[in-house]
Amino acid sequence: MKFIPAKFRKAPPVRRVREIPNLWIPLSDGTRLAARVWLPEDAEADPVPAILECIPYRKRDGTVWRDEAMHPYIASHGYAVLRIDLRGSGDSDGILDDEYMAEEQTDLVEAIGWVAGQSWCSGHCGMTGISWGGFNALQVAARRPPALKAIITIDSTDDRYSDDVHYMGGAMLHDNFAWASAMYAYLSQPPDPLLAGEGWRATWLDRLQRARFWLRQWLQHQRRDGYWRHGSVCESYRDITCAVYAVGGWEDGYSNAVPRLLEGLQTPAKGLIGPWGHALPHSAYPGPSIGFLQECLRWWDHWLKGIETGIMREPRYRVWMNESFRPAAFAESREGRWVAEAGWPSAHVTMRPFHLSAAGLTDAPGEPAVLSIQSPLTTGTGSLEWCSYGGRGGDLPTDQRGDDADSLCFDSAPLPGRLEILGAPVLELAFSSDKPVATICVRLCDIWPDGASARVTFTLFNLTHRDGHAAPAALAPDRQYRVRIPLNHVAHAFPAGHRLRLAISTAYWPMMWPAPERATLTVHAADCRFELPVRPPQEADGQLPAFAPPAMAPGPREEGMRPDSTRRRVETNVAKGETIVTMVKDAGATRLLDIDLAVDTDAVETYRIRHDDPASAEGMTRYRQKLGRGDWQIETRTTTSLKLTATQFLVSAELEAFEGGERIFCRNESFTIPRDLV
Repeated sequence: MKFIPAKFRKAPPVRRVREIPNLWIPLSDGTRLAARVWLPEDAEADPVPAILECIPYRKRDGTVWRDEAMHPYIASHGYAVLRIDLRGSGDSDGILDDEYMAEEQTDLVEAIGWVAGQSWCSGHCGMTGISWGGFNALQVAARRPPALKAIITIDSTDDRYSDDVHYMGGAMLHDNFAWASAMYAYLSQPPDPLLAGEGWRATWLDRLQRARFWLRQWLQHQRRDGYWRHGSVCESYRDITCAVYAVGGWEDGYSNAVPRLLEGLQTPAKGLIGPWGHALPHSAYPGPSIGFLQECLRWWDHWLKGIETGIMREPRYRVWMNESFRPAAFAESREGRWVAEAGWPSAHVTMRPFHLSAAGLTDAPGEPAVLSIQSPLTTGTGSLEWCSYGGRGGDLPTDQRGDDADSLCFDSAPLPGRLEILGAPVLELAFSSDKPVATICVRLCDIWPDGASARVTFTLFNLTHRDGHAAPAALAPDRQYRVRIPLNHVAHAFPAGHRLRLAISTAYWPMMWPAPERATLTVHAADCRFELPVRPPQEADGQLPAFAPPAMAPGPREEGMRPDSTRRRVETNVAKGETIVTMVKDAGATRLLDIDLAVDTDAVETYRIRHDDPASAEGMTRYRQKLGRGDWQIETRTTTSLKLTATQFLVSAELEAFEGGERIFCRNESFTIPRDLV
């Protein structure tokens, strides 16, 4: 069910490890958090530091594949590793009402204090996690629990509003709906009766009855207000005083946070960005993967054990410089090399300006030009996902020529020599719009001599947010405005003979939900500028120490019952002028032999829109999840829908639960939320 590349090798353990399948962590309000623990057998006699990963994805049967490959390995090197289910998820007590709540942070501060006081713990703790676990590692670090000495935050962000799955640049992502749908499904499942005891069913029914579709609160906050500032550590970097290792991937949605953290934090910090998607660097695509668990041990040994590992003598910021690549939905690996900077921002990076004109991107100003674009609403299917999940599912951007044809494109002349960039390209855009709301996608593409167009980096932006995300303002028709738009950070080498392409479109479906009306964007090219962060090759790059090859512990014993299948399909109904995008995300079915539990999960997302009608935009998801052991057979099903009018979001969600094949619960909710310049 879970793919593990054959090139991974099992590393010999240093200390024998014992597992505690479930350890209850008591909280002051009577709630218990459920933890799965790996620690050295002799930890009672020789206490060790503890490392906590705290997420809502079910330690028993949700993340077991990666947990068992990772956490025992770390434990064997002298650590207690706790994989904790958040309140209201998995086997823990309580209800989870939203992501990154103050209650969650308080729970984890308490949990750290409790763990630090255990006889097997040395009193020093770390936190780690990818995505949600990376978010709350930063958030809890800002609360400064005394025992927390260091964190490793992977594929997370310091800004919950514009750098998460919700509102990129103030434009609403399809992930805002899709992620709410996923959490609605994930949290509908019960705790395991073997751990929760006779009260499992009451806990499950309570969760079902109190479950709510989180999209409601996310749509109620379409601006960057206090709701989003909470949990965004960029509001006050000085609150974090422990050591921070921030890790990301260029194909992930969160890589921008790594350089921002390095720039903003005053505490010891390191940054690492590879070619990867949203996955752990020892098992992510595109490769090359690295010995990330060994890198983690160097970090933990330094900060939690006081061992000199040399990690803090190495450059503060290390990234993978991508060589030019052919566009493809999946890439086994990227060609390139590791480069490093002593800090960020870097004195080695200078911004090279290009001018926009009817002739394209030029070093010198060209003839003044006023150019307009109104993209078909179906533009964007060359990049279906905001964030690649770093696997074999084919979610990378494909050849961009189709989307380029529906965009306003500015091409450079063929490059006379190699050009390497590191950082965030910036578009200074002078524009006007014929509608009060206009959203755009800005892409930088690498154009091969044969015409292939590879997306290098991009961003989405809601032009009503030109003066900030907290106070958007409608556009006055045909009035000229200026706005500075940074694209996502990237490292990329353009070969001689290739061309640069700056592409601007007014639609990007299904990634970006459409504006209320189709806007025509007019670009006043003579007043625009596009800047690239140019970094010449440095001699010191060739002297960087190599990463170890990936190592990990064995995964769980399992018996495959149905293979997993992830696929994406784009269909066009020519008669209706409609594009339908279907994303099948079927995790397959397997039996976990050690706990005799069958796990079966599949999901389908569907997005449809007509090329000329914003109100035709629609998203729908269906999730089906099964758990089974003997006579205990559980199934939950969720169906969610999001539609639009010019003034409102129309939302519906249905949750059904089955026990032994009989439906025992069904609840529907529907609501409308006014659109706020989105």
